Amino acid sequence: MSATWPVSVEGQWAGSTVRLRPLRARADRKEFLALRADNADWTRPWDSTSPHTPSQRLSFAQLVRQQDREGRDGLALPFAVEVNGALAGQMHLFSVVHGALMSGAAGYWISKRLAGQGITPFALAMLIDHAFGRCDLHRVEVNIRPDNPASLRVVDKLGLRDEGVRRAYLHINGTWHDHRTFAITVEDLQRESAVQRLERLTRE
Repeated sequence: MSATWPVSVEGQWAGSTVRLRPLRARADRKEFLALRADNADWTRPWDSTSPHTPSQRLSFAQLVRQQDREGRDGLALPFAVEVNGALAGQMHLFSVVHGALMSGAAGYWISKRLAGQGITPFALAMLIDHAFGRCDLHRVEVNIRPDNPASLRVVDKLGLRDEGVRRAYLHINGTWHDHRTFAITVEDLQRESAVQRLERLTRE
């Protein structure tokens, strides 16, 4: 997948231009840090943490370099979400595996100001289409805490399959939490793109 990074994906949703693109170490620093600060209380309960290095913090430049390296190595698609030219959140495909599995796991966050407007499901649909298309993957999963209703609505709008609970699956905000796994495969789409599926389900 290294040939697919850096890359940008763009689409239109409800009159807004939604773009998935790499973060830029210099150009995005001020806007990204302000966005994270403004949404700290909104995202903190769901932010992943490390039980071994709880106080470690990467600088923004280090974060961008790390994400770009993972993208070039084919391990992730670390996108920023841009709405009408302004940073709005992040949408990552990580833990990318090829071979017999051909799968990746998606994670995301969006500014509280834009939550509930359908932007996150649309961005996830674009990510899935890119993963199944240019990246030639077969399966995308999303792992969500059962007590995160906003994120559960995202996968519900896309009709992802509920595959059950993973106990103590991910370290979040300082402790281990159960997660529900939702997934979609190429076959599930039945020749329909994920964006087309979202548009159809939204109309129904």
